[in-house]
Amino acid sequence: MAKKAAAGTPATALLTAQMVEHTLHPYDVSPDAPNYGALVAEALGVAPERVFKTLVAEVDGGLVVGVVPVTGELDLKALAQAAGGKRAVLADRAAAERSSGYVRGGISPLGQRKKLPTVVDDSALGLDRMYVSAGRRGLQVSLRPADLLLLTDAVAATIRT
Repeated sequence: MAKKAAAGTPATALLTAQMVEHTLHPYDVSPDAPNYGALVAEALGVAPERVFKTLVAEVDGGLVVGVVPVTGELDLKALAQAAGGKRAVLADRAAAERSSGYVRGGISPLGQRKKLPTVVDDSALGLDRMYVSAGRRGLQVSLRPADLLLLTDAVAATIRT
């Protein structure tokens, strides 16, 4: 029953409520470590292009979620275009945490306090499973990319550099 104890985040609650097949993957990497995403992939024993980070940006004054592989960076111009805007900047950390209900290093695209427009990098579409934060530091969840897109009402676009 250890899995149940680890499952207490809004992201995992949403996945369970929607009966979406998923697997939780705990890991131990300091959120302040340089090259954090690559270290998480290594800790999980999966290819880094399968592990995605969730970033909150401000597009024309409104918050938007970008989900990109840890192997690259978020292309803010491409995110703005995919979200139907002109200009994007990374959101202030406090604004991202307040809007999502999660802390930096544990922001999940799933189960956010306020549902935001979401863009998932299209590299996810070629994967059978992808890994995203399960809503807290030290916990990832793997799921089918199609399920992530459906649950977040996301669009897929090339938003990585």
